[in-house]
Amino acid sequence: MSLPVGATIGILGGGQLGRMLASAAAKLGFRTIVFAPGEGLPAAQTASQHMDADYLNTRALQAFAAACEVVTLEWENVPVAALDVITAAGTDVRPGKTALDVAQDRASEKRFLESIDIACAPWREVDSLADLKGAIEEVGPDAILKTRRDGYDGKGQVRLKAGDDLNAAWESLKGAPAIIEGLVPFEVEISIVLARGMGGEIATYPVPRNHHAGGILRRCEVPANVSSATRAEAVDKARRLADALEYVGVLALEFFVLADGSLLANEFAPRVHNSGHWTPEACLTGQFENQIRAVAGWPLGPTDLLAPAEMDNLIGEDAQAPLSDLLQRGSLTLYGKGEIRPGRKMGHVVRLLRD
Repeated sequence: MSLPVGATIGILGGGQLGRMLASAAAKLGFRTIVFAPGEGLPAAQTASQHMDADYLNTRALQAFAAACEVVTLEWENVPVAALDVITAAGTDVRPGKTALDVAQDRASEKRFLESIDIACAPWREVDSLADLKGAIEEVGPDAILKTRRDGYDGKGQVRLKAGDDLNAAWESLKGAPAIIEGLVPFEVEISIVLARGMGGEIATYPVPRNHHAGGILRRCEVPANVSSATRAEAVDKARRLADALEYVGVLALEFFVLADGSLLANEFAPRVHNSGHWTPEACLTGQFENQIRAVAGWPLGPTDLLAPAEMDNLIGEDAQAPLSDLLQRGSLTLYGKGEIRPGRKMGHVVRLLRD
């Protein structure tokens, strides 16, 4: 059953994605309640209400569930136990527990992707220094050591090359369970951003080319310069993932494109995604609106590209440029974060390339 205008949608997480989701919900006539610990959060600045409580506070979660017709996610590291409390109270969480559980652990994520015939770069689980040394023999010396949980935007990662001190690399993770991935000689990084509705209908966005530095997305260019066959294969794999998870909402699946056009999956995100931030300006329906439509049980909006586009993230000191300069670069979105720190995403700029 679809939600009526005026219904309340809960958002687990208080970051910039929640901020943009709450704005999209307001556009469609919904109220939103953000549930996240802390004050002055980006999402709390645009939501109808903010519940400041820990994600494992059972009473607060029960009150949150009672106040919402449906709950969604803006952050994949919300404890799965929080979803159990909300659903036990009788309120659906979309996307559900399965997607969150798989995405939170990189080893589980790799196994799930491979189980549905989506190939990944060579990888191994690493639980000790001895495991690391053995895994290097299998995946090669050029690799990335990553914690299995809680890493994002380059955090919890160590890049390795031949001759590096493996003892120091392992110690830097402080004993956290990890995986190691062999580096692959890719030509392009792309992602598929799609929305899946409650009835299984799917809307896919044009494919962006993604440029990373230091593990952080810096720029997207749309459309990506890849073959129609590569694009179709990437879309097919992302649809397969969404269907296997019985997903409701927006997800993103990142790929490395090799020289022969073949694809290796990097990772997926069970939420709206940074590589889709250009969609509100460049498409008929942006990813944030389609997330709200999907979880509300509404029809998905069309995702046609209005014009080629570029999106640049404003990271750390990028946001200290004069406001007049930022405004001249294109459509500016700032995230309402007070403190500028190295590696912190502060906003983004989208340019439509109509010529």
